[in-house]
Amino acid sequence: MAAEPSQKLTGVILAGGLARRMGGVAKGLQRYAGRPLLAHVIERLQPQVATLLLNVNHDRAAYAGFGLPLIGDAFADYPGPLAGLHAGLCAASTPWVLSVPCDSPHFPADLASRLFAAIKADGQRIAFARAEGKAHPVFCLCHRDLADDLADYLARGGRRVMQWCEQAGAVSVDFPDPAAFANFNSLDDLAC
Repeated sequence: MAAEPSQKLTGVILAGGLARRMGGVAKGLQRYAGRPLLAHVIERLQPQVATLLLNVNHDRAAYAGFGLPLIGDAFADYPGPLAGLHAGLCAASTPWVLSVPCDSPHFPADLASRLFAAIKADGQRIAFARAEGKAHPVFCLCHRDLADDLADYLARGGRRVMQWCEQAGAVSVDFPDPAAFANFNSLDDLAC
C-alpha cells in the first residue's frame, strides 16, 4: 500500500520575517479570534503533514512555547520567505516540504493533498497555489532535492518567490476560494 501524501510531507510555517508592514511585531504571535495567528495556522496545517517546523529568526523564546522545532534562516539580512523555505528543505526528514506563512489562517484544508496530486500528475518537484488567476507561491510544496538550487538563487541575490518557482519548473494548482489565501498585513486587519 502506498504511503499517504501527508506521511511524505514536512510542513514549515514561515514566521522569520521582519513584519515591516505590521510595525515590526512578531506576526505569528498577534491575536486573531482570541488566539495567536500561529495557533490557527498550526491547527490548519498539522493534519496535512507528518511533522511541523517553525521558521523564526527573532522572538525565539516566545515561539518556543508552541512546542515545534525552531529553524532559522541560513542567510543573513532576512532575505524573505525563500530563506525560510530553504531552512525547511535543509531540516526536513521527509522528501517533500510544504510552506505556508504564519499570517494566513484560512488556507485550504486540502492544500497539501491537492499540491501533491498535481506534482505526481505532472512529474514536477514543486507546486504552488493559485486562485482566480492570482499566484500564491509562498503556499508551496517542494522536493527537498531543490535545496541547493534555492541556496544558489538566494546567494545570487534572488528574492522573488514566483521567479524562483518558475525557474524550478513549478506547476500551479487552482483553488476556488481566493479568500482562503488572504493574509494579515497590519494590526488593524486583525481586528476584523
